[in-house]
Amino acid sequence: MHQLNYQHLYYFYVTATEGSIIKAAGLLHLTPQTVSEQIRTLEAYFGFDLFDRVGKRLQLNSHGQLTYKFAKSIFNMGNELLLSVKNQQQNQQQVFCVGVTDVLPKVLAFQMFQRCLTAHPNVRLVCKEGDLNSLTAELALNKVDAILSDRPLPSNSNVKAYNHLLARSGLSFFVAQNLATNFGNFPHCLDNQPFLLPGDNSAQKLSILAWFAKHKINPQIAAEFEDGALMKLFAQQGYGVFCAPTSVERDIEQQYTVSVIGRTHLLTERLYLISPERKVTNPLLLPLLLKGNET
Repeated sequence: MHQLNYQHLYYFYVTATEGSIIKAAGLLHLTPQTVSEQIRTLEAYFGFDLFDRVGKRLQLNSHGQLTYKFAKSIFNMGNELLLSVKNQQQNQQQVFCVGVTDVLPKVLAFQMFQRCLTAHPNVRLVCKEGDLNSLTAELALNKVDAILSDRPLPSNSNVKAYNHLLARSGLSFFVAQNLATNFGNFPHCLDNQPFLLPGDNSAQKLSILAWFAKHKINPQIAAEFEDGALMKLFAQQGYGVFCAPTSVERDIEQQYTVSVIGRTHLLTERLYLISPERKVTNPLLLPLLLKGNET
């Protein structure tokens, strides 16, 4: 078998990304006929079509979707290689790659990263978002330097890494500003009210439900979200109450036009730094560390 022609693959990748041979040809500074011929050559090499032609439109079929997934990964890695080589040559920037769990409040993550960038202004920060399992796998492969998470890495994890408690905070409860006057006598005002709950990946979900049960509060669970930012947008539009760390409540009120209707310290949000080192020595991570407990 002949070696894969990556130029043909790139023409396919650009076409699939743009959704049109004409648009791809414009970006590649080629004629549409040339792009079309190169894609047909690639299809002949693979032995199957990559697009279904629906009228005048091109639509990726199952083979095309799989090929596109690999092509995207290949060319993204190529771009990273070029950037890394350029940065190494210029010796101007040090890359700092941190995973952030998708349920962690982004304001909290921003505050942590701001410390790092203040201490190291020439660092190029790379943030990768995902669930704890996927980010832990990237940590094991040295694809990220550390992880910011709302929960510690389980003790039975196969990955050798350590939990560093950065901060803890009570929780504040928020609702759209125009609905805030409907809530008094916290927390019982939450009874029978629509509530926006974090998803299963959040360390808070079970604690919140247990707290409701303890206070004999029965809210209407209107929706569950893995994405905390999306949850706040729903709350902003009046779809329900949500909770977030008290330490960032002012930022949340300003950003999402919501108001605090109550607070509790019986529920806490924790922020962990998960690193491959028991004692953190990476100078880029040191600004993130606060007085906390290591588990």
